[in-house]
Amino acid sequence: MSSQMKPLDDVTVIELAGYVAAPSAGAILADLGADVIRIEPLSGDPWRGQARRPKVDEDLRDFDYQFAVSNRGKRSIALDLSSEDGIDVVYKLVAGAQVFMCNMLAPRQTKMGLDPTSLHAVQPGLVHATLTGYGTTGPEAWRPGFDVTAFFARSGLMESMRDGSEATPPLARPGQGDQTTGLAFLGAILAALRQAERTGEGQVVETSLLETAAWTLGCDYSITAVDGAFVRLRNRHQAVIATNNRFPCGDGKWLVISMPGAANYAKLCRVIGRHDLAEDERYLTPRDRLRNMETLITALDETLATKTRDEWGEIFDAEGIVWGPVQALDEVVRDPQAEAIGLFCEIPDTEIGTIRSVRAPMRFHTAEVGPAGPPPGLGEHTNDILDQAGFTPDQVQELRTSGVIRDD
Repeated sequence: MSSQMKPLDDVTVIELAGYVAAPSAGAILADLGADVIRIEPLSGDPWRGQARRPKVDEDLRDFDYQFAVSNRGKRSIALDLSSEDGIDVVYKLVAGAQVFMCNMLAPRQTKMGLDPTSLHAVQPGLVHATLTGYGTTGPEAWRPGFDVTAFFARSGLMESMRDGSEATPPLARPGQGDQTTGLAFLGAILAALRQAERTGEGQVVETSLLETAAWTLGCDYSITAVDGAFVRLRNRHQAVIATNNRFPCGDGKWLVISMPGAANYAKLCRVIGRHDLAEDERYLTPRDRLRNMETLITALDETLATKTRDEWGEIFDAEGIVWGPVQALDEVVRDPQAEAIGLFCEIPDTEIGTIRSVRAPMRFHTAEVGPAGPPPGLGEHTNDILDQAGFTPDQVQELRTSGVIRDD
């Protein structure tokens, strides 16, 4: 395989979706080489322009950095889909595509003629992929959802992450559940493409924010789905295992130790120089430690407060303690390990040069994978897309005059 080939460079994707979840899957498809044609309303995706501006030079602040993460390397066509002519344009685009992906609720798909049955009549081998908040069936299939409502709140994730001593549920970070769900959506699309290639038949796939969030809680739900029992939320002083906890260090930074297994308690005590805790009759057995966890964690806190996070890190690495630094975002972008694995990528842009962004979480050894360009301007590629779909210049002008397209 040529090093310049991309795995999906023979795939065309029609994306009709806003905000983050479904478009994030489209961004990775574009990174993998697919021609992703993004259909936007004439007013543009509401996610455009909502970025937190980075603290950089004034002439670089207006670039839409957050929008770029889930839309780099795509092409944009702006269409009025309330008109029959606009829907006809979608049909002609779908006729030359392998994938149609959207985040529209099922009734709206049917009303607009963009449901699987309608689009398979246009392209029988099409992969029709839908991402919603709560699924396409059931009493709440009508309900719209963002990741904060469907992924974090409704799934139980937000509640289960609450510290037992806190009354307020933790706030989700922007797009976190969306981009996680985008990975599930991506996997479904790729599997459906594979099956469509083998059978020649179109496929219908879907996922939702709620389903994906439940999957991320698989360890919890493997129990709770069986017994249906309430799960007690514990703060760090109520931990079940002392060696599976987070601790503040002398410099105000935190670290996490993950050493489950009863034998690891004595090892940790030895490494931090607290043999007395290993021999203390209050902490001899796991049951003893559980019964006296608050005093034990307090004692461990006092010891770990005697050194900085990095000093403890060197000691733990030398002694085989499994630990991790609780890093702030600005620390991660300077992390040597993040740099070594290429955690961040460069998005090429003709106006401001390259833009540093986060890379899709996958690497190929014998294929070129990564952003092909910046996110498109609204309707930036309308004329090129229509030309490739077989529209004549006169037909394009007619669509422009009637207000069906926008290409400014």
